[in-house]
Amino acid sequence: MTLAGTRDNSGSKEDETMNSSRRLSDAPPKVENLKQLVQYQDQSVVSRMLVNNAGGSVTLFAFAGSEGLSEHTAPFDALVIGIEGSADIQVGDVGHRLAEGETLLMPANVPHAVSPAGPFKMLLVMIRGEKAA
Repeated sequence: MTLAGTRDNSGSKEDETMNSSRRLSDAPPKVENLKQLVQYQDQSVVSRMLVNNAGGSVTLFAFAGSEGLSEHTAPFDALVIGIEGSADIQVGDVGHRLAEGETLLMPANVPHAVSPAGPFKMLLVMIRGEKAA
């Protein structure tokens, strides 16, 4: 997934992957509040990579009210977890409304899009690897 115009919390433009020094997986274990790990920025989709390894990645997103992700596919299964607000998520031909505390599994290679209903934060867990037989 390519996210043109994503920003980290410092306000500088970056690609989807954050500085390794900013990933949670590089820090000593500590309890974190997901709502506070990423902040909204006007007219932006803000992302923060929390974990990235051979097994997959975990990325936190904050969508300003008018921003979303256009239809795309991913080569891996993806689990979306609503952190704050709500969004309409289209997976193939089926629409879903995802709210805070809810989750949605998006299968690999199926087109999907995210259209927030207002300010929206979500956690995206990308699961790499072979499917079990």
